[in-house]
Amino acid sequence: MSTPFPFTAVVGQDDLRLALLLNAVSPAVGGVLVRGEKGTAKSTAVRALSALLPEVDVVPGCRFSCDPAAPDPGCPDGSHGAGAGTLRPARMVELPVGASEDRLVGALDIERALAEGVKAFEPGLLAQAHRGILYVDEVNLLHDHLVDLLLDAAAMGASYVEREGVSVRHAARFLLVGTMNPEEGELRPQLLDRFGLTVEVAASREPDRRVEVVRRRLAYDDDPAGFAARWADEEAALRARIVAARDLLPSVRLGNGALRQIAATCAAFEVDGMRADIVMARTATALAAWAGRTDVLAEDVRQAALLALPHRRRRNPFDAPGLDEDTLDEALEQFGGSDEDDPGPDGPGGGGGRPSPDDGPQGGDTAARPEAGESGQPQASGSGEQQPVRASEPFRTKVLSVPGIGEGAAGRRSRARTEHGRTTGARRPRGALTRLHLAATVRAAAPHQRARGRSGPGLVVRRDDLRQATREGREGNLVLFVVDASGSMAARQRMSAVKGAVLSLLLDAYQRRDKVGLVTFRGSAAEVALPPTSSVDAAAARLESLPTGGRTPLAAGLLKAHDVLRVERLRDPARRPLVVVVTDGRATGGPEPVTLAGRAARLFAAEGVASVVVDCESGPVRLGLAGRLAAELAATAVTLDELRADSIAGLVRNVQGIGRAA
Repeated sequence: MSTPFPFTAVVGQDDLRLALLLNAVSPAVGGVLVRGEKGTAKSTAVRALSALLPEVDVVPGCRFSCDPAAPDPGCPDGSHGAGAGTLRPARMVELPVGASEDRLVGALDIERALAEGVKAFEPGLLAQAHRGILYVDEVNLLHDHLVDLLLDAAAMGASYVEREGVSVRHAARFLLVGTMNPEEGELRPQLLDRFGLTVEVAASREPDRRVEVVRRRLAYDDDPAGFAARWADEEAALRARIVAARDLLPSVRLGNGALRQIAATCAAFEVDGMRADIVMARTATALAAWAGRTDVLAEDVRQAALLALPHRRRRNPFDAPGLDEDTLDEALEQFGGSDEDDPGPDGPGGGGGRPSPDDGPQGGDTAARPEAGESGQPQASGSGEQQPVRASEPFRTKVLSVPGIGEGAAGRRSRARTEHGRTTGARRPRGALTRLHLAATVRAAAPHQRARGRSGPGLVVRRDDLRQATREGREGNLVLFVVDASGSMAARQRMSAVKGAVLSLLLDAYQRRDKVGLVTFRGSAAEVALPPTSSVDAAAARLESLPTGGRTPLAAGLLKAHDVLRVERLRDPARRPLVVVVTDGRATGGPEPVTLAGRAARLFAAEGVASVVVDCESGPVRLGLAGRLAAELAATAVTLDELRADSIAGLVRNVQGIGRAA
């Protein structure tokens, strides 16, 4: 086993270290979501924490790590009688982004269950992580149904596996830690809320601190064991402090005054539901135990709010997580009066400031989250460039979908063959059987019962009889926006409405789990303003800063979009594209602009790429150029008004591609 980097040797990142330690003291806090740029010691700190956790006493031979002092009465490995346990280190189990559901929750041998009536269960990662740490790197890239299973198990402390009437349950209590880079896409607010705490991390901008990071890392890489030995005393002291805080935790008193401060803070920030209040109460209690106190003070409540509330303030993908500390202080002050049940901020150990993780809660060099998507706007080309205009208010859009049935990543836009969804048929399994189609299996086995010696009741089922259920659900697509930013689009403040429409479509793409990309064209050229990404807030930021002006190189925009699709098809061939061209249909840039635009459009039609043209033409006199472009693309054309879900212009509109779906 490789020697982990010592936890006490991590430079800075005080909020990250504190959040991890609080969960080590009180796993009921609910885990940590670590958000930040790459290379900020997220994974290093998590792996280092596992070495600090006390050893666990387990029943010998139990695959589910039952505690001999209180074994799980429903353990799949059978009831465990009284007896001595075996000490082993707490585990840190990593969940890969591409893991299957069976790998996460475990798998039943359905063939043996049907033929022999035996519950043959192979434990998954949830069982391995019981009484340890479950670490999910890039949790925002994990399939939604896996995240749901993961968070349900974390909340209930148990995992349930049910297949065709065969049910297995086992304990699954673990410290859940997820890390993510916001540039690669956000988690849904409903999933964010399931993480107890969140911290934002960024590399220090102080040269001396960066030097120390490099110095320690190089020393560790040269001699991991020797480097760890130099930090052994600090590690032992911190491990002892975790044990002491765990022992003190049941004695910590959460007074009525502190509870009122927690409730007032959650109300002031308008967080939904009651989970935030409960997490803040548990976190404040853990903070008091970590500081060696038996009373919760106002400073504990304040620090708990800074860790438990920022991610619960995010209601849509364009909201940046964060907390207004002035509002926080006002809420605490209003309900911070002395009362006999609450020591208040002047009690023992009170006072201002935020101590380090070695002395209690502290803020460190954790920088504010960078704004999603730096400007990246192109330099002016052509004449008549105008300053960027703000988008109008977003609205709920009609559903745009890709025709046919795909096999892409799980989502909510277009029809697809998926592991989850309604059953549409059956087939022979390819590899391991995961979803049994019971009726089809019985039909396959029934004609052979006499040959298998079965004449009475019952059914002899063999492997060749098993049938896999085929299911249909929804997939996420690549929604590529091709936006006309030329001078004609800026006329009569049209661009504000156009940006509002694209912003609305981006919000819809976020809700349907799509990847998005942005190509813009104006002046004499087109550019990829945002390569395909899962971060719709980055796309929104690019859109907001988009200037307008110059001629309309429509052909260049379409060809650039075609190149983007070609590259993405190589990277992710299962994800089907949907091209949304936002234009008034004019083509004025370059030689023979109309002819070239028609040729470029016919490339999409020939490849069967699903497309839609959002017609931005306005005014009493309309040329219908966007409609002609839609015909060349073999696409559907909609006006800005028709794009609204509450429009009376028609029912839900699907994109009708001609030819095969790319």
